[in-house]
Amino acid sequence: MTPEDLAALARRAAEAVEAEEVVRLAQKLVQIESYYPGPGEGPVVAYLEPYLRGLGLRTTVQPVAPGRLNLIADLGEGPGGLILEGHTDVVTHGRLEDWQVPPYAGLIQDGRLYGRGSCDMKGGLAAAIVAATTLKRVLGQPPRTLRLAIPCDEEGLMAGIKAFVKAGYAEGFAGAIVCEPEEMEVCLVQKGAMRVWVHFEGKMAHGAMPYAGINPIPAAAWFVGRMAELQLWLQSTPDHPYLGKGWVTPTVLEASAGEGQFNVMPSYARVGLDIRTNPDHDHARIYRMLEAEQLECMRSFPGVLVGLEVFEDRPPTQTDPAQAVVRATEQALSLLGMPVCYGGVPGATDGTYLWAWANLPIVTIGPGGRRTPHQANEFVEIDDLVAAARLYTAISVLMLYRD
Repeated sequence: MTPEDLAALARRAAEAVEAEEVVRLAQKLVQIESYYPGPGEGPVVAYLEPYLRGLGLRTTVQPVAPGRLNLIADLGEGPGGLILEGHTDVVTHGRLEDWQVPPYAGLIQDGRLYGRGSCDMKGGLAAAIVAATTLKRVLGQPPRTLRLAIPCDEEGLMAGIKAFVKAGYAEGFAGAIVCEPEEMEVCLVQKGAMRVWVHFEGKMAHGAMPYAGINPIPAAAWFVGRMAELQLWLQSTPDHPYLGKGWVTPTVLEASAGEGQFNVMPSYARVGLDIRTNPDHDHARIYRMLEAEQLECMRSFPGVLVGLEVFEDRPPTQTDPAQAVVRATEQALSLLGMPVCYGGVPGATDGTYLWAWANLPIVTIGPGGRRTPHQANEFVEIDDLVAAARLYTAISVLMLYRD
């Protein structure tokens, strides 16, 4: 197939996307509550699996944890294909009084679909699904595999995509599109993340006789203050053109004796750190800096034992612009008359593990505002939903039918 014929085929398939189908599916997904803890992702999988199977895709349900499932759906057979990825879980709606629209009604108003998950990322997931079903309807079975990866638990510790990769479901593909809300920008880089608990062990005592114990709270407060030094180091490198600065953010500070009492000095405290990094930041060096602060803290507060626990270590990712999936994304945008703009993902995504564990080049691009997720009155523009479905369709053709 000549490059001109391939481009024409991609354009024809993209134009066959039915806008009503994209909106209808996105609305239905928003109406299925899937936050965790709570209903979880099972009801979404229960809806999508027969839906996709009925449209001619081969489906697999992968159990990840009790009540938590991945869904995998394939079109075509052959190596060197493409993965379209979108997770099914959403964050909680929070306080209902903060919402001006019902969070799970799937309200469509003023050209927008409202509701929890509309932007992050059931809109992008619906667009990916419609791209696959449109490809099946228009072109039949492609010569390479198009795989829909629909994992659970992206908003937690990403257990879904980890299980997907460990089971070998990412093997044999040439790239992946991560359909997160990134304002339809071509994102080849995303931040890394270290999640760290710092534990402080002291000795309980009466608040009126603190000399009888060892108070871990001042040590925890000192440690939090020292994170300003780590922040200075993270910002000592030039700002990344698409990711900006690295950040260390203390997000949890806890200390209590049972339920917590004013007249009881606790024996234990802990601090939670959310550390966000750019490709220029070495996670091993960050850990050594934390170790140095750990030792200094114990010297400064005799009797307090300080422990570090890195319970999640997600590397920053950076995809080579020469990869086929990048070129296909750029070409598809141009074919559809959409701007080719570049950006970076400020947080980690499931793409982290597709890139780091499966060695897959990834492009993160999808409908929705970057700052909209996790807020009350979440929404996605209908026009962006449809544009994303057409874009994913064109990218799929360019990847699956290329020479």
